[in-house]
Amino acid sequence: MSFKASVQHFQTLVTSFHPVVIIDTVEEERVQGLISAACRDMQMAVFEWSIAQGLMRSPNSPDNRWQNEYAPPGARRGQALPKTAEPIDMLRHIQEMNFKAIFWLKDFAPHLKDAVIARQFREVAEQFSHNRSTLVISGSGNTLPAEIAHDAVYFDIKLPEPEELYEAVSDVVRVLKGRVKVELSPEDIHVLVKALQGMTLSQTRKVIAYAALHDGKLNADDVKRVLERKARVIHEEGLLDYFPAETNLAQLGGFEGLKRWLGYAKVGFTPQARQYNLPAPKGILIVGIQGCGKSLAAKTIARQWQLPLLKLDAGRLYNKYVGESDKNFRRAVTMAETMAPCILWIDEIEKSMGQSSGEADGGLSRRLFGYFLTWLQEKSQEIFVVATANDLSAIPPELLRKGRFDEIFFVDLPEADERRDILHIHLDRRQQGLQNFSLEELVVATDGFSGAEIEQAVITAHYRALYENRPADTTLVIEEIKRTVPLSITRREDIQRLRTLAQERFVAVR
Repeated sequence: MSFKASVQHFQTLVTSFHPVVIIDTVEEERVQGLISAACRDMQMAVFEWSIAQGLMRSPNSPDNRWQNEYAPPGARRGQALPKTAEPIDMLRHIQEMNFKAIFWLKDFAPHLKDAVIARQFREVAEQFSHNRSTLVISGSGNTLPAEIAHDAVYFDIKLPEPEELYEAVSDVVRVLKGRVKVELSPEDIHVLVKALQGMTLSQTRKVIAYAALHDGKLNADDVKRVLERKARVIHEEGLLDYFPAETNLAQLGGFEGLKRWLGYAKVGFTPQARQYNLPAPKGILIVGIQGCGKSLAAKTIARQWQLPLLKLDAGRLYNKYVGESDKNFRRAVTMAETMAPCILWIDEIEKSMGQSSGEADGGLSRRLFGYFLTWLQEKSQEIFVVATANDLSAIPPELLRKGRFDEIFFVDLPEADERRDILHIHLDRRQQGLQNFSLEELVVATDGFSGAEIEQAVITAHYRALYENRPADTTLVIEEIKRTVPLSITRREDIQRLRTLAQERFVAVR
């Protein structure tokens, strides 16, 4: 949703007698911008409240004539009304005011745990439901008592659009004028703004200022710094991991069937496909044996399509507080939507949305699964979902029916030619000439091994070679292979059962 559309949506809520609007965000700058833009058109007064300052007419209120004469020169800071710092006093003061206004209450939700404050708040909300005034509560993790939540509507502020990010970059350039040299072409600016998508305005200003002041220049080379900082910011959010397309070096041995399908699917994102009313690909589900390249396939898809990769870790969604896990999932997909086009990788999807009894988690897995199915079916952004799963029995049958994903692939243990490719990749990655290795002997020795088991045998052989101060060779690798008991032996029955199911239902990646 664009900023203009957000303003119109907010205005509609106010004019349709919604007395309480909840905005779950820490970006107060954007809340202020939203309310100011909405009230300018509606010619409504705006008041702000915080426990530190009390109630004051907003500096950006259309009719603000009250200024603090003691504020620093150039500052537009309102004069707080007397005796309004305490929540109960502020609410009583608001109740006595007899004109339409927006009252923005910052970090107010925790105060509603007090029974007296909650009662007074309900009385104000009831009054506002008749006169088109509105209480706006902002803050992070707003949790309201049930009797108040009944009258409230949640307003979702999306992460900044490209136009807002461009303005933020322009603001930084203006502030730093004379201190840094700007060397950006229109194409460079487009790439830079695209790299900033998924960050808040505050984060954008900080990372641009740092990149510019680091060497006194703002140029195309700073895109890399922005991407590095962006990866850290997204990781710190705790829900997603971010792998920029520029740093994705994944290589996948075999999987020719999957690679061929991806070549076909990629055209679904082109204007020509839209011309023929072809929908963009939704995503794929990859099931199979552990260690056989499902996760690597997700990274390879992102690399092949030159798109950023976002990894959703199921374990990070869950929160001990009621409603927070659902909110975490919505935050994660919102961030993915902001960064589209991208790849969203949901690792081990059966752990977050698998089948479980209602008593085990209060029905949380089923709710998340319902949200996911609805979002997957209705999303309009170019987000290609790659879901991976190990335990087929834990996947809800609704997820496996045709149409949920564009295709479901099964990953089996690698065959001889695939093992040859895997060995070649890992030996080459360790900067070893192939003259010391007999690939044919190694291919035979690794029969029944997964890709991960082959990689670990190569790594361990090189550890030993370094320890013994000798070059790694075929003999060392085969010795490590013989020490390994692969999954094909330790879990023979499970693998055979999985193969039987997959042959009937899924497409092989080969």
